[in-house]
Amino acid sequence: MGGALSLTLAALVYPAMLGIQNVSTSPSRIVAQTSSGPLTEADRDFVVKVRAAGLWEYPVGQMAIQKGTSNAVVTAGQHLVAGHAALDATVRRIAPQLGVTIPNLPSPQQQGFVSTLSADSGQQFDSDFANILRITHGQIFTTVAKIRSTTRNTLVRALADQANTTVLDHISVMEKTGLVNFDQVLFQETAPPKLPATDVTPPAPAPNAPLVVLTPPPSAPQG
Repeated sequence: MGGALSLTLAALVYPAMLGIQNVSTSPSRIVAQTSSGPLTEADRDFVVKVRAAGLWEYPVGQMAIQKGTSNAVVTAGQHLVAGHAALDATVRRIAPQLGVTIPNLPSPQQQGFVSTLSADSGQQFDSDFANILRITHGQIFTTVAKIRSTTRNTLVRALADQANTTVLDHISVMEKTGLVNFDQVLFQETAPPKLPATDVTPPAPAPNAPLVVLTPPPSAPQG
């Protein structure tokens, strides 16, 4: 890992799956009573986070399948595509039951990740891909655990179970690329810069816009 990677990470990597920073005014405040239990601000934000994560990590996974220069990077991309297609199907199913409006675009910050990786090629792509995705998944891992341990909503709890398995899988496949700079990753995970809410919030969907669907791959990746 060279200086270029350190500069890339320092410039780009920050809370990832929408709102590692807590943008809720009161996370424990109940915003709705549903048939699956009370829904808090934190629960609602989590459903949106999972949706927003897929909206940028799914296309980045497709990039890795197409541009990765090693089998490990291609495999990691396959896991991103399969994992987020499955999570997205769950989110699209439960969001109407919970009364949660989900976005069709990722946050400006997440769109920046996509733009950066779109411009990368060769080993630079492999390295940025593995490190950015390892940081973002490492940061959200604790958020998933907190939701799983505190929610009283059965649908949100099941989503957290699924997200926990998926995020751990994605952490593992990033590490298996052999490209993760753990010193940089751990620093970014524990000391991310603060960003304005506008940067980490996905835009609201346009009225009557068709819902974006993340299409499942023909078959599940082999780990």
